[in-house]
Amino acid sequence: MITQLIKNALIVNEGQKFTGSVLIKDGLIHEIFTGCPENIESDWKVIDATGKLLIPGVIDDQVHFRDPGMPQKGDLFTESRAAVAGGTTSFMDMPNVKPQTLTQELLEERYKLGAEKSLANYSFYMGASNTNLEEVIKTNPKNVCGIKIFMGSSTGNMLVDDIDTLSQIFEKAPLLIATHCEDTPTIDANLETYREKYGDDIPMDYHGEIRSAEACYKSSSKAIELAKKYNTRLHILHLSSGMEMELFDNKLPAKDKRITSEVCVHHLRFNDSDYAQRKARIRWNPAIKTESDQNKLWEALLDDRLDVIATDHAPHTVEEKDGNYMQAAGGGPLVQHSLVTMLEFAHKGKISLEKVIEKMCHAPADVFQVEKRGYIRKGYFADLVLLSEEEWTVNKENILYKCAWSPFEGDRFHYKVDQTFVNGQLVYNQGQIDESVRGERLTFNR
Repeated sequence: MITQLIKNALIVNEGQKFTGSVLIKDGLIHEIFTGCPENIESDWKVIDATGKLLIPGVIDDQVHFRDPGMPQKGDLFTESRAAVAGGTTSFMDMPNVKPQTLTQELLEERYKLGAEKSLANYSFYMGASNTNLEEVIKTNPKNVCGIKIFMGSSTGNMLVDDIDTLSQIFEKAPLLIATHCEDTPTIDANLETYREKYGDDIPMDYHGEIRSAEACYKSSSKAIELAKKYNTRLHILHLSSGMEMELFDNKLPAKDKRITSEVCVHHLRFNDSDYAQRKARIRWNPAIKTESDQNKLWEALLDDRLDVIATDHAPHTVEEKDGNYMQAAGGGPLVQHSLVTMLEFAHKGKISLEKVIEKMCHAPADVFQVEKRGYIRKGYFADLVLLSEEEWTVNKENILYKCAWSPFEGDRFHYKVDQTFVNGQLVYNQGQIDESVRGERLTFNR
């Protein structure tokens, strides 16, 4: 591998901003300089980053790249390609694929797919069900990101609703448990109420009342109760309601918490007033809720009750998203636009650049104990992103998702990803993608 010097960038890292340079050698960060080094070797490839931001690559702890089994929606190649174009260099993928990842054998098959197809670094969750406890407890904490439990009616027979099974998983899990928390009986009762009134053609803006704050709180509080009982390492995904924010505290840094939390970009960006224009394109589970919920999520993010920002990237075809309330699929593509969306909030003064990098790069590495990633540090893997301040608009021509649409179509951003490095390899460069690059399996300091 060639030695590369990124010089004179505005480095945003570990709560600081400074003009500096980074030397990349053998896929690692070899040296970090304040300013520019005096001696530049003739065989170094020099990238002049004057006027650009240099940040660690984003680590997205919750994606659905749909591989194997749902090729019409996306796959590991297409979605990792979109990810690196958006500055995401590592991802953790969910087990609700076909076949569902419920055995160690199926889990390892997915890692083989990752090695074959992914342009970004990858990890895959082991899935839990009501009947696979023995497989779950075999999971290796050193090379698997976590165990995923669907404590809500989002995904068919992966719903874990047997309290004895839940208790045993929380007691015996050898590594972090990540949960989707919504109470199914509450959702079912709410849905029946609205179907009696509207039939199948329920107005989309009632989605947040059907998959309600109460449904989320009931399930999240149950997960936290179990985690405290068994001292389980728990991470609650895609929190969406203000009510749930009272369940978390900011007394410790993310790396020292036993119970951590995640918020997704779409819950920060949208509220229920946006359903009128964007309709099912912003239908997710858990649902986008009220402006009050959105404001309380922001408050909790800024005061560190919320630890991580992720996407829950979950593409569907346009046909799968169209139709009435009962037909439209929940979920949408996000990895290409998550970083620039959060940087747009920074541009508008709602959050600092340093806080964005903390929540999207540093904290995921800390929460999951990812080995040598998430920071610009000497000896760490050179997962790096260069961005310029440049206005641009999301449109059909620049969307890279296989499903070919985005909930951000028409949105204007003031930051643009110029270059993305994965393990020191320049995988994305000014709109050009080196499709020969392959990421590595994430490992964990546990």
